[in-house]
Amino acid sequence: MTDIIFSEKVIDYLNDLSSVLMKSRGVRQYPDVATFAFFCRKSNINSFARRYQTEEIRLGRGTILHIAPSNVPVNFAYSLVAGLLAGNSNIVRVPSKPFRQVDLIENAINTIADNHKEVAERVKLVRYERGGIETDRYSAIANVRVIWGGDQTIANIRQSPLPARSFDITFADRYSLAVINAQSIIDTDDLSKLSEGFYNDTYLFDQNACTSPHLIVWLGKKDTVKIAQEKFWNTFYQYEKQRYEFQPIMGVDKLTAFYRQAIETDIEKERNPDNTLWRIDVTNLNKNIEQFRCTCGYFSEFVTENINEITPIIDEKYQTISYFGVEKEFLRNFVLETNLKGIDRIVPVGKTMDFDLIWDGYDLINSLSRCCSIE
Repeated sequence: MTDIIFSEKVIDYLNDLSSVLMKSRGVRQYPDVATFAFFCRKSNINSFARRYQTEEIRLGRGTILHIAPSNVPVNFAYSLVAGLLAGNSNIVRVPSKPFRQVDLIENAINTIADNHKEVAERVKLVRYERGGIETDRYSAIANVRVIWGGDQTIANIRQSPLPARSFDITFADRYSLAVINAQSIIDTDDLSKLSEGFYNDTYLFDQNACTSPHLIVWLGKKDTVKIAQEKFWNTFYQYEKQRYEFQPIMGVDKLTAFYRQAIETDIEKERNPDNTLWRIDVTNLNKNIEQFRCTCGYFSEFVTENINEITPIIDEKYQTISYFGVEKEFLRNFVLETNLKGIDRIVPVGKTMDFDLIWDGYDLINSLSRCCSIE
């Protein structure tokens, strides 16, 4: 069953989904669910629809198989929304790991189903273990397969054949960084909002999201950066320690990552208040620095007065630059003038997890729909 893109019945369905979620008990405990509910509001979806106003006819491709990542609980819901807005029926494999966020969204979907039967028939949420024959079965009827996961996960799923005209859209392993102007940190009286945004970018999903920065690039003279680092990290730690639940195994993982990184690079570990925050000073940027990333609050920091010094490491693996104290036009020119192989998104700190219908360089609406030309 297919439809035109941004059909009114889908927009109404999503708006009701938003309303139910915002009224759900416990939603305030999960900012990622609240953000998703906010995304689904009619006014927000209509703002996206205006991007795609055209005289051409765009229709859904048919059935979309979405295979969501296991470590980002709300990702499956955004993928589903893209499929619906592009006019498709959707089979969505949700995370098999227990997440309260998944339960909240699934319950809301069930709640509105009777009032939106036509759209509800285009939504099928499924669970099954990796390597099951279900992937073969669903792939055999998919017009597009949307795969969110690591490189090996994608390779494994691609062993399940697709029909001849079908294709994959893949969201593979990516790496992200933050660019911070040191003087701006010094000049900012209250860093609480920045701390909250940085926490949501990183600790909210234990740095597992591809959008989460692992490398922090400080712009400024070394003495200035030193002052800014002390101010920022002290403020951030006070925010983080009240919210983050640390598990002992995380400390072991960080120590292992540090030793691996120290073997191949010239680094120094900063004095940290406890194991929830590890800061690693990087003197030179190795081409393979992304191989030393760790989760749960492990950051490599590089200081430079010239952002062009990071150009050699930016390959197709790099997804998002988040920034603070830097003009976005400055970063836009940096990307244009250096012809980078990577970087698909440039957003302020605190906005890395904000979903967009253009993601990882894919225009999801155009990719998940087909154009019917008329002359």
